[in-house]
Amino acid sequence: MMHSIRLCLVLHNHQPVGNFDNVFEQAYQDSYRPFLDVFESYPDLVMSLHTSGPLMEWLDERHPEYLDRLVRLVADGRIEILGGPFFEPIMTMIPSRDRVGQITTYSKWLENRLGAKVQGMWMPERVWEQSLAADLAAAGMKYTLLDDFHFKKAGMIDEQLYGYYVTEDDGRTLAIFPGSEPLRYTIPFQEPHRSIEYLRGIAEHHPDSVVVFGDDGEKFGTWPETKRHVYDNGWLHRFFDHLRAERDWIKLTTLAEAVESLPPQGKIYLPDCSYREMTEWALPVNRQVEYEQLYHDLENDPRWPDIKRFFQGGYWRNFKVKYPEANEMYSRMMATSARLADAQKEAIERDGSLCDALLHARQALYRGQCNCPYWHGAFGGIYLPHLRNAIYNQLIAADNLIDQATGKTSPRVEAAVDDYNFDARQEIRLAGDKLIALLAPAAGGMLYELDVRSICHNLLATMARRPEAYHRKIAVGPGGGMGKVASIHDRVIFKQAGLDQRLHYDPTPRKSLLDHFFAPNVDRDAFGRGEADELGDFVQGFYESKIRRAADRVQVQLSRTGLVGSREIKLTKGVTMAAGSATLEIAYLLENLPTDETFHFGVELNFAGLPSQADDRYFHDVAGQRLGHLGSELDLEEVQSLGLTDEWLGIDVGLSINRPTSIWTLPIETVSQSEGGFELVHQSVCVVPRWQVRGDKSGKWSVTLQVTADTSRAESRMQPRVLESASA
Repeated sequence: MMHSIRLCLVLHNHQPVGNFDNVFEQAYQDSYRPFLDVFESYPDLVMSLHTSGPLMEWLDERHPEYLDRLVRLVADGRIEILGGPFFEPIMTMIPSRDRVGQITTYSKWLENRLGAKVQGMWMPERVWEQSLAADLAAAGMKYTLLDDFHFKKAGMIDEQLYGYYVTEDDGRTLAIFPGSEPLRYTIPFQEPHRSIEYLRGIAEHHPDSVVVFGDDGEKFGTWPETKRHVYDNGWLHRFFDHLRAERDWIKLTTLAEAVESLPPQGKIYLPDCSYREMTEWALPVNRQVEYEQLYHDLENDPRWPDIKRFFQGGYWRNFKVKYPEANEMYSRMMATSARLADAQKEAIERDGSLCDALLHARQALYRGQCNCPYWHGAFGGIYLPHLRNAIYNQLIAADNLIDQATGKTSPRVEAAVDDYNFDARQEIRLAGDKLIALLAPAAGGMLYELDVRSICHNLLATMARRPEAYHRKIAVGPGGGMGKVASIHDRVIFKQAGLDQRLHYDPTPRKSLLDHFFAPNVDRDAFGRGEADELGDFVQGFYESKIRRAADRVQVQLSRTGLVGSREIKLTKGVTMAAGSATLEIAYLLENLPTDETFHFGVELNFAGLPSQADDRYFHDVAGQRLGHLGSELDLEEVQSLGLTDEWLGIDVGLSINRPTSIWTLPIETVSQSEGGFELVHQSVCVVPRWQVRGDKSGKWSVTLQVTADTSRAESRMQPRVLESASA
């Protein structure tokens, strides 16, 4: 007689904040709806389902009938709804107050809309640190699931992973299920009988066990080739038929039922961990290459089953080191969270409740914590500009709402100094009613964030080009995984031809106010490839700073004495922001220049979120004459202005200069990996005003630039909605 086991099927459906509407719709049509269609036709099956908040809100708006189906399945006891943080943040990335707030807010939403009793949660990306246990328990969660990989890092072996365990932090307890990695790799990529055979082996040797399959719902139709495999070729029907045929010994159950009916296997404390592949991706590139090579070399070693359990890569938080752009988003999010917490505390003390503006600010903050663009692995992640833009959009919106709630609505400008990006060095924040700018004196005096508040857009949400471990595969060429169903981890597909010729790496961040002294023979192409020879040490050098304040304007003065070749030069740049103005004025003064020698001096500016290759995104001259789309490589001479227009976004970025100037423009494009393959992604528009400079009789040279963000086009589109809202 076959011994029985319990099988928990757990699906996690997610689309990130800011993803394109057509991507949501395609995933719904290819995965979420057809899976439910098949599942409903097997009335004796049960499962646990997690749907992230961004996707759930979209479904409620675009396909409420889908949620109505879930309501019925919940009421019938066929689907257990799992909760979690509302907008799918990495839980270790956000403050404790926001962990609890996100979870409790989403639990209430799910209970109100679906009639669900939420007791357990999905752990975003299975990123775990032990201190999370107390916050999850405080938010009302009784259980969650992680990978068996986490448990093996704590010293457990396979035979101990067929049940659930209790963990504790600060006196609060939480149940944790280990999800099966073997099932993650057989479902749905191998025929159903392989999963049944795996379960049969467990049942024979470990009767009355609990085995958990927990993975992305998108692998059932949205991942490449899976729609045809799972639905058109009937894989899911066959899988459910197998489960039904073996129901005398495979007992499908939910996580809630397992916790209620079975005691824990014991107690455990898990190390800081995430799923196995993510620990690889979090490593520095050179170490990642070594890790992958060692992993493959050891797979054929007879000792590998014993070695594997001790084999682990990096730590999730180091994505913020690997990608400084992730740290910029993170530090911006943390500042917004702290500011909101202060505003909420003051409102409660003053009024006893929160106004609508603060409630909306909290939701915007939570949306700005969505994890996907804060890291990178098999999915596009941080390399996807629209996801980065969405994060900043929500964080800037939250700041605007906090200002509204605290009465800061008049024209104003202020300056503050703090360690805004957590690098133990001081940054400077200029904040006006139109713009917010962040400067890093210790890193070349660069401007690394420029928020246009009227449209909630950061013009410096850029991404530098850097080596990735998977770039080695590009030289091999396309083909891996084509024509068959393969895990996204194994596919080698090129979305464009010639990607091997587009692999260029940037020696410095792609930010603004980067001060270059080029070698005389440097051209635009060399600069575009990241191969321009620098004669100066200013680009990432340390700048002294001071702030000058007036009633309606603030100026930051940044100065450095450095070398250009063997010549000692002093460079001072002043960045001025005025109340009520959407213009940054940048004045440069070079001193101690020779009067008999010319230097090639350029100021690098980058503008993000302005796509290329589109007719409604273009360069133009002072007369409005179009000069090409925003991916054009221009080499302008003797000009004093340049405009960058994005009609869809509704912004015209104007650059004006008080002396004749040469200007390079070029697109910054990365070659990155996503679930669909390798692709070229436009990251920013680089604009480099440059001059052949020589000192006057006192050894000085100066220039003044103005960068203006004109959003009148966008504001004119907003006005009818504002009036309509007011009349309502």
